[in-house]
Amino acid sequence: MTRNEGDRPLILSLGGINMDLVTFSDRLPADGETVVGDRFVTYPGGKGANQAVAAARMGARSAMIGRVGDDTFGPQLVDLLQSVGVETSAVGVTSETNSGIAVISVGEGGQNRIVQVLGANETCGDAEYDAVAALLPHASALMLQLEVSVSLSIRVAELAASQGVNVILDPGPVRAVPNEFHQWVSIITPNETEAEALVGYAIADAHTAANAAGGLLARGVGSAVIKLGAQGAYWADGQASGMVPAFAVEAVDTVAAGDAFNGALAVALSEGHPLETAVRWGCAAGALSVTRIGAQGSMPERHAVMALLN
Repeated sequence: MTRNEGDRPLILSLGGINMDLVTFSDRLPADGETVVGDRFVTYPGGKGANQAVAAARMGARSAMIGRVGDDTFGPQLVDLLQSVGVETSAVGVTSETNSGIAVISVGEGGQNRIVQVLGANETCGDAEYDAVAALLPHASALMLQLEVSVSLSIRVAELAASQGVNVILDPGPVRAVPNEFHQWVSIITPNETEAEALVGYAIADAHTAANAAGGLLARGVGSAVIKLGAQGAYWADGQASGMVPAFAVEAVDTVAAGDAFNGALAVALSEGHPLETAVRWGCAAGALSVTRIGAQGSMPERHAVMALLN
């Protein structure tokens, strides 16, 4: 049963809060090459913050747990979260530390390359654990990524699992995680690159995604969803499995598509929908996000996702 107040589930996101510094050019440079771009912009991002915004725009109550630095970006990042309805009382400030940033190069067709500097995100610890603990009794899902320490993520995942709260892990950016982590994860949602890093071979289609999902289930996760970009997403829960095709759209910027996917997935599951339906919601949200430029700004509203699904 969904645990909520009224009709809106509470979704928690513990993770990165970044400012994205984005360049646009006709093509991405090769190693050692300089290309001339045509535009530079800054956008609020960070996988944790993106997913919190995605959940809020899908109609859930959304709470962000994380940290920003005491630089000029910190207050901007918090204000922007608040402006879309994300609760930020558990967002702390780390002194003499920069906020997380991501330097993103976007080429033709929306393909991107990203370099992150985690900054204040890496200072999350006991205070954030306590914040998650205080909110869990009211929550339906806890979304995690790997932009905060793995040890903290394991601690909160174990706590959430012990209280029957769904733990949804987006294993990016790729980091080594101990096998014990998997037993606390309800759903793991890697993209092709992350899945390859986890299982040790290339993920290119539904067949290889099925093999990867089986390997992740064997490690102890409850369910596995492999995000395959323009192909869609493969899901498996140990009893059933399937491939959900992507929605046909014209991509302009693929940044944060996976975060839109996870936010929609979390809300669908928290509203009692089965995994296959939740994956369809995720695919629809991800498809809409790539038609817009930016990270948090590309997270779609619920009515648009429902219209695409219908």
